[in-house]
Amino acid sequence: MGLPGSSAGRGDPTLSGGRCALCPPFRRTPRPRVSGTAYDDCVSKDERPTAIEHAECHILHIDMDAFFVSVELLDHPHLHGVPVIVGSPSGRSVVLSASYEARRFGVRSAMPMSVAMRQCPTAVILPPHQRRYAEVSARVMGIFRSVTPDVEQLSVDEAFLDVAGSMRRLGGPREIGEQVRAEISSTLGITASVGAASTKFVAKIASTRAKPDGLLLIPGDQTVAYLHTLPVSALWGVGAKTQEVLARIGIRTVEDVARTPLSTLRSLLGASGEHVHHLAWGRDPRRVVVSRPEKSIGAEETFSSDVDDTDVLRRELLRLAHRTATRLRSSGYRAGGVALKLRYADFSTLTRSRKLDEPVDSAHALYSAATALLAALGDRPMAVRLIGLRAESLEPGGDGSTQLTIDRRDDNWRIAERALDDVNRKFGDAGVVPAGLLIPRGRANSTDGPRDGQDEQLEGEQPARLWAGKRDVPGARLRPPAVQSRKPRD
Repeated sequence: MGLPGSSAGRGDPTLSGGRCALCPPFRRTPRPRVSGTAYDDCVSKDERPTAIEHAECHILHIDMDAFFVSVELLDHPHLHGVPVIVGSPSGRSVVLSASYEARRFGVRSAMPMSVAMRQCPTAVILPPHQRRYAEVSARVMGIFRSVTPDVEQLSVDEAFLDVAGSMRRLGGPREIGEQVRAEISSTLGITASVGAASTKFVAKIASTRAKPDGLLLIPGDQTVAYLHTLPVSALWGVGAKTQEVLARIGIRTVEDVARTPLSTLRSLLGASGEHVHHLAWGRDPRRVVVSRPEKSIGAEETFSSDVDDTDVLRRELLRLAHRTATRLRSSGYRAGGVALKLRYADFSTLTRSRKLDEPVDSAHALYSAATALLAALGDRPMAVRLIGLRAESLEPGGDGSTQLTIDRRDDNWRIAERALDDVNRKFGDAGVVPAGLLIPRGRANSTDGPRDGQDEQLEGEQPARLWAGKRDVPGARLRPPAVQSRKPRD
């Protein structure tokens, strides 16, 4: 990959006025410091050791900064420096990602869009482009794997790396982290933050503290002292409710947890008490797991208004089935089970699942199973706010070639959907969609019911229809070379 080298320098750290006198200013932007501590400024000992120093900090956690927004800004560079939110403009949807300019107004991921728009009314709302994010994510992971084969991908924009085997070739953990950041910035045009430590838990904390666009290394011999300056919320597994329980007896910092008898923590938190106690002392034996297969792949949608129309629910399941099946095929998996999720108007949630006779990767099969689960529920107690579909019991799908079955109709659907994949890769998302997903002319609300019999079109072979902006063009057959609705994406 030709990673750039690091500059030279040496020396041991000394504290002067609460700061490390030799700690180099390697950050591009200021990082907020934890109140009452200077460790964020001194945990990296020197700029270039004569030998591999901090070799115990061989675990890196690398996280892209505001990933979805950063990718969108590659295509909309004129929006740099302004508040940007990625998500649906519907007030009932949630924020997928927010630029740091928007975060200054209190906008956060997973916040209801209605709240975000009230807090930052000047923000530019951009719709998500999942295929684009997947493309950039694949390139990011490729950079990681050019450094070390020991990569545990956690999501599209973050991963753990074990660089123990790469240090003799590339330098110490901080050098490697800076080289990876430089490579991502120069080749992809986005930024990443890196945490380096001796455990996954502490590396994750370090990358969070390093954001945005920074690097933080926490040496093994300073890990406990650093952790003990943090609030108890920094510990994995300590959410708002657990914080309330601990606060009742005066436990508010990680140090408070560490000094509390284990028996007390067990009585307060049950089995998780021991887990929290170990983390408070920096103990985390988990290793970087190279092969971390996904347990499930799915999609869900929140309606703009509560829905009590079965036809609308079925049509949305068809949309979700295609989104999920596309991800299955692109990831090289097949599903051995399907789960249906409904969230009602009162926010209560119901989930039902079933095993499949054989592993599948087609939307037709997922949709059939999901609608069977929906029908089995019978009458619903109230209108539905959210619907979701999840493919479970995943297994490798082989080389991605079409595996024929004795059911000729299933084979036809599988072949057709792979043709859709090819067209959409060339012409962008929704270059071709099933006719059952098209909204009849004159119906602007996506929650309106489908035309008579549209859902039943899945039962027989039907022509696909091109989706060009807000217009639908009937009659386009599955012949990718003949499609001329839009230019290929560069």
